[in-house]
This record gives sequence, structure tokens and C-alpha cells, in this order.
Amino acid sequence: MHRGHLLHITGATGLAGADDNLVSVPDGALVVDATGRVAWTGRFAELPSDYASWPVLGDGSAILLPGFVDTHLHYPQTYTTDAYGGGQLLEWLEHCVFPAEARLASDDYAQVIARRFTRRRAQVGTTAAMVFGSAFPGAQDALFEATRAAGLRLVSGRGIQTVGPASAAPLITGEDQAITLVADEIDRWHCADTGDVASALLHVAVVPRFSLSVTPRTLAALGELYAGVRERGVYVHTHLNENNRPGDGEIAAVRDLYRVHSYLDTYDGRFLPGSKVGGESLLGPRTIMAHAVHCTDAELARLAASGTAIAHCPTSQQFLGSGTMPWRRTIAHDVTVALGTDVGAGDEWLIPRVANDAYKVHLSEPADASVALSPPQLLYLATLAGAQALDQGDRFGNFDLGKEADFVTIDPGRDELFALAVAAAGNEPDEHRALHQLLFTVLMGLREAAIAQVHVQGRQVVAPDFDAVPDADRLTHRVA
Repeated sequence: MHRGHLLHITGATGLAGADDNLVSVPDGALVVDATGRVAWTGRFAELPSDYASWPVLGDGSAILLPGFVDTHLHYPQTYTTDAYGGGQLLEWLEHCVFPAEARLASDDYAQVIARRFTRRRAQVGTTAAMVFGSAFPGAQDALFEATRAAGLRLVSGRGIQTVGPASAAPLITGEDQAITLVADEIDRWHCADTGDVASALLHVAVVPRFSLSVTPRTLAALGELYAGVRERGVYVHTHLNENNRPGDGEIAAVRDLYRVHSYLDTYDGRFLPGSKVGGESLLGPRTIMAHAVHCTDAELARLAASGTAIAHCPTSQQFLGSGTMPWRRTIAHDVTVALGTDVGAGDEWLIPRVANDAYKVHLSEPADASVALSPPQLLYLATLAGAQALDQGDRFGNFDLGKEADFVTIDPGRDELFALAVAAAGNEPDEHRALHQLLFTVLMGLREAAIAQVHVQGRQVVAPDFDAVPDADRLTHRVA
């Protein structure tokens, strides 16, 4: 039994219902049964007699939130945050990212970075994540192994590149080899922890880096592969419409290279000139497209119709000058939108910091496009929306009875200024407004220091150490 102030968005609601579905239980109890599921929630003073003898962790001063869900970050870029690449996506990839990712060819280095990546996730309360993986099978093995040992949720797949600039050469494979490696990763790691998609913490995704990193033949082969594993619960993850620099930006380059009507067509099986069908679509309920900053209305409609979700990454979009995803227009198409840190273009690991940026950038959209996201909407985006984007909203994302108990225990007293801000929040007679003020302060002001514990399926996450990797610090400094 975990005691504290419970805050979550109940039900299977979407963004529009977040305000009406906010649940607040001051000095509440979150009771977790032996299977790791939520058995009861309510006020601690009203605890049923069946649980009266259960051990109690924490007190009423703690704040309990559902675990944070990050729908887009890059494992090979763990040490690449704040890397200066000239301020544009394609230049940043060539000068900063491709060379950094090539270093994971070293199994020793991959062991270090996998542990540090997993440790960082645990420290910031990211209980579930859609992770863009390494091109190297050994590095992916290290990531899955470290994640399984820690007890976190993971969806990841090797980054697929069959073409690219000279700086990406170590990451590039032949097209047949790319398909073989993806199929092997699926066979070895998809649901490897339990063998059952309904209970597994570990899942595999098909991950073409973006359309400029593959060819029509690659996309056709990936579509054929995915058609054969879709029913096994395998995911798809890639980038869409991130950078729209006039003339030679990402979007213009994709359209010119494939001679298609839209960027999304290349993932939708319509990658032949004139957007003619050339293979199976990669879109669907377990597909997440990162960014989607510059989508057309037709693309947004297709995303919604196919059940494909968007990983919204406002922090990294500011870093790379990619622009602001138009919030009102995107949401109007009823697309599922969740949050992504996009580490390493994103320099924030903590999902509430990304929610902080989302609030600011959309408030600053021009004229009628401006919107002030409410505190319940921000909480929804940081938690339940991510679970729904991963097509696992029935398993986790809030504290509804029977859900798997993923949660973050926040101790405001571990961060003096945060504690003072939380104590001052909500001091007004209107209970509704007071609650919104408190939640807003928690989400906007939270820092890693105040995160006391992280649980997945009721079990405390254990952040990995580096004892198993000889000379970990030497490897990091020498290679990074």
C-alpha cells in the first residue's frame, strides 16, 4: 500500500475528456495486489478492513502520479544532447549524430551506454518508452538486457538505414541484411520476458530512420515483413514531417527523392512516383510517428483514420528550429498525440519538462492558433496519452482498478524550492481552481531530485549500476 496524494486521469478518455476525468485523492492510498495491479484507491482514512494490516509505504506528504510515458527518444544519442550541429536537422545528423551512433559498434561501449540510458530513464520516472534503437545488434541486445533487469517497459528496434551520407556509412547495411536483422530482433526480443504480448514489458518495433535513409525497395520489404508480424503486436516507429526548411529541408528532400504527393505516402505503401502503391502500409494502431510538425490536413486525416499516433516533441523542435506543431489544427483531426523527449535533439529527459515546453510553445502560437493547455490535459499527455499511443491504454496509464500499477512517487521535500512552490499552490477557496493550480505547479516545477521511487507492475524499478562493465568511465571518456 502506497500512501500519498493521488492524481490521475481516469477512464479511457482522450484529450478532450481530461478536464472532466481528473481524479485527486489527498492523503490517499494506492493498494497494489500480488499480481502488480491496482486493487483499491481512495482516501487512506477510508481504507477497507481487508487492507488494514497491509504494510504502508510513504505518508500523506507524497504525491503519486502514473508513470511517465516517453513516445520518442534515441538510445544511441544518450551522450549527444546539446550537440552543436549548425541549427538544422540534416546538418546536425551528419556532423553530430551519425558519428556518435557509430560508436555503438563497440560492444563494450554499448554496454555502458545501455546501462546509463536505462538508469536515466529510471531516475526521471519514465516507466514506458518508445525508443529509437541502435543499428548494431549487440547494442540492441545490451539495451533489452539492461531494461529487463531494471523492470521498465520498452518498445525498441534497430535503426534501419540502407542509404545515406558518408558520415552514416558505419550505420548502413544492405537491404537484404536490413530485413534479416529486423526479423532476427523480432524473433529474439519481442515479448521475450513473458512470451505473451498481453503481459510483456519488452516489445520490438520496425524502425526505418526516416524516408531519406531507405529506398523504395527497402520500404517494400519492410512492409512485407510487417504484414507478417503485425498480428504479433510488433510496432512501427519513425520520423515524419520534422523540418521544413525551404528548398533543401527534410520534407522537400523526401518529396523530390520519391516524387510523391506527401511525406506520409512513403510510409503508407504509396512510395512510387505519383504516390502509386508499391507495397504494404506501415500505418496502424501500433505505429508512432515522431514530430509531425508540418503535416497537411490530408496527412492528419490519414493518421487519424489509420489509428497512427504522433509523438509530439516540442523541446527538440525548438532546439533544431523545426517549428511548432499547430496544436489546434492537429487535435481537430482527432489524432492521438503523446509526448516525446527526443533525446538527444531534446535536452530534457523528464517528461514533465517536455509538458512544460508544450504549454509554452502552444500558448505562444499566433492569434487564434494560441491555446493554453489545462493542467489535466498536461497530465494526460504525460501519462495516459502515451499508453494509448502505444496501444496499451488498457494496461497502464492511470490508477483505474485492475490496471498494472506503474507510478512515480514524488517527495517534494527532496527539492526545497519545489516543496515551497507546492505548499503555496492552491491556497484559494475555489476547490476546482485550487486543484488545477496544484497540479500545474507539480507538472511545471517537477525536477528529478523530487522523484523518490518508480514502480512498474507494482515492483520498484532498480536503476542499473556499472559494476559489470570494466573501466566504464574510461570507455565513456575515450569513445565519447
